[in-house]
Amino acid sequence: MPAARAQLTLVEHALCPLDVDVSLQPGFRFEAQFAYSDKHRNRKLSQIQISTADGLSAHDELYLWGLLSIALSQKEARPEFMATPYYCLRRLGLISEHKGGREFELFRAAIRRLAGVRYQSDAFYDPIRGEHRAVSFGFLNYSLPLGAESNRAWRFAWDPIFFELAQATGGTLSFDIDLYRRLTPAARRLYLFLKKLFWRSETTPRLDLRHIAIDVLGFASHLETSRLRQKVGQCIEQLVQAEIARFPDGVTEAESMFQRQGPGRYAFELHRGPRFNMTESQSRTPQDSPLFEPLKSIGFDEFTIGRLLDRYSARLIEEWSDITLAAIERQQRKHGKPFFKKSPMAYFMNNIKEAAASRRTPPDWWRELRKREREIEQQQEASKLRLIREQSAKSEFDEYLHSEVRSEFLAVMDRLTADLKQAGKSDVDAKSSAEEMTRLHFQNRFRRERQSSHCEDGPVSLRDFLTRAS
Repeated sequence: MPAARAQLTLVEHALCPLDVDVSLQPGFRFEAQFAYSDKHRNRKLSQIQISTADGLSAHDELYLWGLLSIALSQKEARPEFMATPYYCLRRLGLISEHKGGREFELFRAAIRRLAGVRYQSDAFYDPIRGEHRAVSFGFLNYSLPLGAESNRAWRFAWDPIFFELAQATGGTLSFDIDLYRRLTPAARRLYLFLKKLFWRSETTPRLDLRHIAIDVLGFASHLETSRLRQKVGQCIEQLVQAEIARFPDGVTEAESMFQRQGPGRYAFELHRGPRFNMTESQSRTPQDSPLFEPLKSIGFDEFTIGRLLDRYSARLIEEWSDITLAAIERQQRKHGKPFFKKSPMAYFMNNIKEAAASRRTPPDWWRELRKREREIEQQQEASKLRLIREQSAKSEFDEYLHSEVRSEFLAVMDRLTADLKQAGKSDVDAKSSAEEMTRLHFQNRFRRERQSSHCEDGPVSLRDFLTRAS
C-alpha cells in the first residue's frame, strides 16, 4: 500500500507531544492550535483539545493513517471493515511473514490507545459543507478476538463524523506510506504538513520556526530556540534526502536556511522536491483485500478467493467468513467434535449463496457470541469514559487547589498535622494522614461549588471537619 491517506485538518497540528514520557500517561490531555482563514479572509486560531484514556504516542499515527487508508481503498469504502492483524501489518510494511508476535502486541496496544482518543476543535474545516465548524469525535472503535491464536478477523468501526470528513473529496491528502514509515515521528509530521502546502504551491510561505516545531511537530515548548532549530533542521534534512523538499537556492544545509526575524525568532521556507508527485502503481489482486486472510484461513485458494470477492458483497463475505471461523474455533474448543457436515469451505459456500438470495440469516449461536463481545466492548468503553472524566475532574481540582484556596488548604493541613502529632502519630504519618483528610474535605467542597448543591452526606463545615479529624 505505497499510497496512503491522511485527514487534511489533522496534519495542521500535532496530535500529542513527541515525548512519550509525557504523552503515554493514562488520562493525558493535550491542547494545540492552528491558524486558518475565515470566509472574510481574516486569520484566526482554532483551539484543539485531545483527551485520551490510555495516552497517545506519535508512533500511533502510522497505524491511524494506515487503517484509514485501508478502509478508504476498498471497493466498498465503509466506516466498518474487518481485517486480520497480519493483513494490516503487511499492508503497512511492518511484517512480511506470519510471525512477529511482538508486532501484533504493539498493534493491539496502539489500537487501544487510538480508540480512547476524544478530539475537539472549535473551527475544524468541513470539506462537505465548505466551512469551519465546531466538532467533537473519536477515531475508531474495535472488536478483537480475545484469544491471541484466533484466525477471526479484527473488526474496526470508524467514528461516523470523522470518517465522513476523511472520506469527502478534499478531506484527505495522499502520501507514500513506505517513505512515511522510514522517517522519524517528527519528520513524518513535517512530511504530511509539507504535502498539504506543496499541493498549493511549489514554495512554502515563510514558516515560523517555533510554530512548526511546537504546534505542528510536537516538540516541547520549553526547549531553547537553538535546540528547536537543530531538531527541525534534522527533520528537513530527512525530507531533502528523500527529494520531497529542497533547500532554497544557494542553501546547502538545514542549519544555514533559518533566517533571524528578531530576538529568539527564526523563519524558513522550502521548495517542492522532484519526488513529491511520484507514486507507485497499485495493482489490484485478491491479496489486496482485507477479506483475503479470513477466506484463506477457511481453506480457499487465491483463485477462488478472487471469484468470491467479485461475486459477493464485502459485507456478506465479512459476516459469513467470521461465522465460519467462529465455528472452526467452536469445534476446536469441543476437542474436535464435528461441527461441519463436509468442510468449512462447503459450509461457507452454502450459507453465502443462501444469504445472497435472502434465504439465510446468521445462526443464533453466533448472534449470542457477538452479543457477548459487544457487552465486553461496552464495558471497556464505559471504563475509558469514566477514566477520562476522573482524570479531567482531578486536573480541575488540582488547579482549584493551586489557585484561590491554596493558602487555606495549607493552613488546614498544618492544623491537622499538629493535632495528629499531638495524638501520638509520627511526623511522616501525621503529615500523610492530614493531607489525605484535607484533600477529601476540599474535594467535597469543590464538588458542592461546581454542582451548586449539597453532597449526599450534607454540607460539612470546616469547624466540624477539624473536630471530627482530631
